[in-house]
Amino acid sequence: MILMNNAIKEIILTEEKIKKRVKELADDIIKDFPDGDLILIGVLKGSVIFISDLMRSMNVNVTMDFMAVSSYGMSSKTSGIVRILKDLDFDIENKDVIIVEDIIDTGTTLKYLYEYLKSRNPRALKICCLLDKPEKRNVDIKADYIGFEIPDAFVVGYGLDYAEMFRNLPYIGILKEEVYKKY
Repeated sequence: MILMNNAIKEIILTEEKIKKRVKELADDIIKDFPDGDLILIGVLKGSVIFISDLMRSMNVNVTMDFMAVSSYGMSSKTSGIVRILKDLDFDIENKDVIIVEDIIDTGTTLKYLYEYLKSRNPRALKICCLLDKPEKRNVDIKADYIGFEIPDAFVVGYGLDYAEMFRNLPYIGILKEEVYKKY
């Protein structure tokens, strides 16, 4: 059994810092879409906590939908093959849409998802990510709204996981290497 806090090497973003930045991101989005009527599309499972907090910070009409896509499986490295596991429940044609992602590293999954959703003719399609690792990028994709730029480290917490563990941590921390090197 892995004890949650014993697996964390260092906390890089506290709960308070995350809450403050999420509110700022919501304010930035509202400046761009003051009339609201937005559809936020959360990328499961990592975005659930982020999208929930982001929505609660908005004082305009927003709806949400979810997609499940995978390029990782139970590994700590992307396979490079993107699979859609759950598609949208709503039509996004002529709607203002924001993809809400927990983290962008290589960008492979997000680039695929962006192009896939763009083909459905939304009025606007933007990307909001909590964490960005630009040095890991291997495709040309950039978020419109970025919470934090972070170094290339294996991070967990606030929805981010390793093998489905650590999502419930209220902060974001660097996972000790010995934890993910075991598997």
